[in-house]
Amino acid sequence: MLVRDVMTVYPVFIHHDAMMRQAAEIISIAEISDLMVVDDNGQFFGVLSEGDVIRAVLPDVAEIEAIGGTLDAAFGAFVRKGAELAQQPIAPLVITDPITLRPDDDAAVAATVMVEKHIRRLPVVDDGRLVGTISRSDLCRGVVYYSP
Repeated sequence: MLVRDVMTVYPVFIHHDAMMRQAAEIISIAEISDLMVVDDNGQFFGVLSEGDVIRAVLPDVAEIEAIGGTLDAAFGAFVRKGAELAQQPIAPLVITDPITLRPDDDAAVAATVMVEKHIRRLPVVDDGRLVGTISRSDLCRGVVYYSP
């Protein structure tokens, strides 16, 4: 079974010059954990991970202690940092050298990489262009439908 046999061919993506508010909305609406990023020419640019977005707004221990050390203070800092981040470009948080796959790669390679690296979704790139994504659920579906 090849990646092309099970990949999602209409990947959810955003342009590299977008703002975080738009990215967060897309991640939330599409219910995805990794948002593909393309440049103005449609070339693959990188991946924006929901985990990286969340880490960017989480206050650190020193910050929480400086504002009172309470759960309310931590939540307030989280909300404040989120509002600040919403107005920022996505570029600083984009992973520009992610692991990618090609449509002709073996799906077992995709599964192995995802399990070993704890990745939920990988971009599928052909000649520099984003042509799809493959997720763990795509692989599960492939095992069920493409098994002999």
